Amino acid sequence: MNNYKIKDFNKNMPRERLREKGAEYLSDNELLAILLGTGHKGAGIIEVASNIITTVGGVQGLTSQGLGSLSGFTGVGTAKASRILAAIELGMRISETKARKNNRFTCSRDIYERYKARMSFKQQEVFLVIGLNNKNEVIKEDIVAKGTVNECQVNPKEVFRTLIKEACTRMVAIHNHPSGDSEPSSADIALTKRLIEAGNLVDIPVLDHIIIGIGCYTSLRDTGIITT
Repeated sequence: MNNYKIKDFNKNMPRERLREKGAEYLSDNELLAILLGTGHKGAGIIEVASNIITTVGGVQGLTSQGLGSLSGFTGVGTAKASRILAAIELGMRISETKARKNNRFTCSRDIYERYKARMSFKQQEVFLVIGLNNKNEVIKEDIVAKGTVNECQVNPKEVFRTLIKEACTRMVAIHNHPSGDSEPSSADIALTKRLIEAGNLVDIPVLDHIIIGIGCYTSLRDTGIITT
């Protein structure tokens, strides 16, 4: 009979399962455990990983964590927290790179697929403006405002300043809801109407305003709020 301790077994198990079956067969806890590498005195890496994921509200909650919050978990520290954040960022960049292969928007789903990784899990509202040419191809991206968890002040003049400079002929507005619910608020609808008016004045029509939640989105064109 071998004399491996349970924590030693747990340390090796995720890597063994990945090698034998592939990463897609591993649980969230096991994938995080591989990034951690080791546990700490009194707890193996599976237990540490499980505690982190439970505390942050599920694997999606990892995307809203910073270096300080992750390194504060017992047995993590700055080095392990850095590995976790780097892995998350790589995943987001890979997702966005795949979506960027199609640089032309044909519907709201195209827009959502391209920007969901970047926008879905932010802890504050961010307002992103996309400038397009006559073929609906992206020629400019500009973050014009950052706000709080439930509010983002946007100045229409700032929105169109860069678009005019870059000779954009159309635009799409995108912002996130940190709450995860993509339903537009009355303020979102009012802002959209102001942007439409401003766009008409400078001859840069607003094609859509996309609100991104967690795993969902709302297109104000698809809902009939934008009709022009």
